[in-house]
Amino acid sequence: MQVAITPFAGATSPIMTTLLLGLLFATASSSAFTGSGVPIPTASTFCGVGGVGCRRPSTALGLSTPRGGGETSESLEELRTVLVTGGSGYIGSHTCLELLETGRYRVVVIDNLENSSEESLNRVKKLLGGDADNLLHFRNCDIRDGPGLEKVLTEFPSISSCVHFAGLKAVGESVARPLDYYDVNIGGTTRLLEKLRDASVPHFVFSSSATVYGEPEMLPLKENARLTATNPYGRTKLFIEEILRDQHASSPEDWNILILRYFNPIGAHPSGTMGEDPAGVPNNLMPFVAQVCVGRREKLSVFGNDYDTPDGTGVRDYIHVVDLAKGHVAALDKLYSSPVGCEAVNLGTGKGVSVLELIDGMSKATGEPVPYEVADRRPGDVAQLYADPSKAAEMLNWKADLGTKEMCEDTWRWQKANPMGYESETVIN
Repeated sequence: MQVAITPFAGATSPIMTTLLLGLLFATASSSAFTGSGVPIPTASTFCGVGGVGCRRPSTALGLSTPRGGGETSESLEELRTVLVTGGSGYIGSHTCLELLETGRYRVVVIDNLENSSEESLNRVKKLLGGDADNLLHFRNCDIRDGPGLEKVLTEFPSISSCVHFAGLKAVGESVARPLDYYDVNIGGTTRLLEKLRDASVPHFVFSSSATVYGEPEMLPLKENARLTATNPYGRTKLFIEEILRDQHASSPEDWNILILRYFNPIGAHPSGTMGEDPAGVPNNLMPFVAQVCVGRREKLSVFGNDYDTPDGTGVRDYIHVVDLAKGHVAALDKLYSSPVGCEAVNLGTGKGVSVLELIDGMSKATGEPVPYEVADRRPGDVAQLYADPSKAAEMLNWKADLGTKEMCEDTWRWQKANPMGYESETVIN
C-alpha cells in the first residue's frame, strides 16, 4: 500500500552547479579523510553476456594468478578479491565479516581511520579464525590519495570489485562543513573511480542512503521516487549516484554497478564483539540510546512528539546491520553473476518503527527504562520514512530477517560488553 504525502516545497537543488564543484575538488589530493549464494560463472560465460569484465576476464572473477607482493598463497587464487573502502567503520566491518564468512571472498580494506578504529578489523579476524591474516588485509589510505590507491591496486592485482563505504556521513556536520563533504565524498569518489578504471576493476557497489529521497511524496519509497536531497550530505550521495550513471553510460562494457540506498542501520554483531562506535557525540539515535543505557549519557532527547504518526514521534525504517551487510554480499554476488548496468536498490525492512517504539525495545532489552525528554523538532526532519524493498528481493534474492527485538538485544549486548566502544576489551566465548 502506498500513502500519498504532500510534496515538500522548494526541495529541488542546483545539482549541476554542485556537481561541478565536487568534480573540481576531485583534482586535489589529500590524506586527511576517508572515510546469496550465486554460482561463480566461468570467464567465457561471463564475457558472453554483455562483455562486462572482458578487459580483465580472469581478475573480474577474482581468479587471477598472483602477481604482487600481497599475493603469495596459491590457495587464494580461486577467491574473488574485493576492495572495501571505509572497511573499518560500522557497516564496513560487518560487511567484511559477512564477505569472508561466505568462503568466496578475500578482502582488502582501505581506511584512514579518521572516524573508525582498526580494532574493528582485529575483531573480524578473531571471529573468523583460521587463515584470517591471509584473507583480510588492511592498508591506511585516503580515497583522495591517488598514488596511495595505485599502490594498493598494484599490491593486490586480483582486485576485481569494490564496495565503497568511505566518506563523511553526519547530516548536521555537513550543513556546517559543506566544502569538506563535497571534497571528501565527491572528490574522493571520483579519484577512486579513476584508479579503478585504470586498473580495469569492473564491479562497484556504492553505499548510498535514503537521504537522497528527501521529503517523500509517497510511502513506501520505491527506487523511482523523486530524488530531492535536502542537505549537503544527502546531496553528495545523490551527486555520486549521478556520476556513477554517467560513468557507466560512457563505457557500459567496463562497469557493472549497484547503488544501495539503505535506510537506518542499527544493531550489532550477535557475538557482542562488533558494533557501532561513533567518535564524539553520536549523531544517530541508536548509539545515543545505547550510551544512555550504559551510563555514558544522562538522557535522550526525542525531537518532536507532534508528528502525524501513531505516537507522535518520527518513524523510520530501521535495519539490522547484519542484514545490511548480507545485502552487500548479495549485491556483489549479483554483479559477479551477470551484468546489471547501473541500478539503484533499496535495502530496508519495509516497516516503520517510531522513536518511542525503539526506546521501548531498548528498555525491554536492558530491563531498565530509558530516560528521555521531549525537545522541539529539528529543522529538516521528516515525519516518516520507510522503504519498499521488493526490488532487492527480486533482483538480489535478499530480504531483512531480523526485527526490532534482535536489533535492540544485539545493540545492548555490544554496548554492555564494550562500554567505551573499541577501547574496551571484549572476551569472545
